[in-house]
Amino acid sequence: MNPTHALPHAAPARWRRFASPPLFHALAGRLIPWFAGLAAVLAAAGLWVGFAVAPTDHQQGEVYRIIFLHVPAAWMSMFIYLIAAAHAGLGLVFGTRLSPLLSRALAPTGAVFTAIALWTGAAWGKPTWGTWWVWDARLTSELILLFLYLAYLALVSSIEDPRRADNAGAILLLAGVVNVPIIYFSVQWWSTLHQGSTIRFDAAPTMTHTMLIGMLLMAGACWAYSVAAALARARCLITERAALEADE
Repeated sequence: MNPTHALPHAAPARWRRFASPPLFHALAGRLIPWFAGLAAVLAAAGLWVGFAVAPTDHQQGEVYRIIFLHVPAAWMSMFIYLIAAAHAGLGLVFGTRLSPLLSRALAPTGAVFTAIALWTGAAWGKPTWGTWWVWDARLTSELILLFLYLAYLALVSSIEDPRRADNAGAILLLAGVVNVPIIYFSVQWWSTLHQGSTIRFDAAPTMTHTMLIGMLLMAGACWAYSVAAALARARCLITERAALEADE
């Protein structure tokens, strides 16, 4: 066999072995400090750019700076749900041991970001709309996302058999995926108070470069934090699952 033919497959094969919970546990332990440190650096830079460097908005004044917390949190609330649902689907279809644990590890962080998005949205809405809350399409669908996270966490915690809990939770997560595009496209599908997207794939950003840099830095900080938190939680879940399997 020509050794050069095996080279393209060598790297993926090395990474696939980390699908084993014990090996992933060790890898996660090495990666957590790096992602946590990256999150701290990006958050410090993003907050400095967003609250000290970015100019005052000519329409909303200083209150618009909530956007540097609100928008990255809203992005992460949807992104984490999709990743958790994808892992749940892998576990449900292929029976992979690590995938449902990653779904469980991601869900609490996703719920926290959803709560932050709703809270900062309310704080932003009061001075701009004159009210803390309206049953706006985007706000309502984001609230439903929080309920989906909480329902998933409650469901997997209430079922004693881990496999049954993983399967039931996976079905719930996959059923709730339909809510994510509703959140994203709600401002285009319905007439709402919520402003349109400032960053879109089919158009240039509708904000200054400084504002955009600050928002992207905060988004990077939220992403790095999410990875670090999920890895730390996954390590705990792997240890707990191994202890349960040893007792059987």
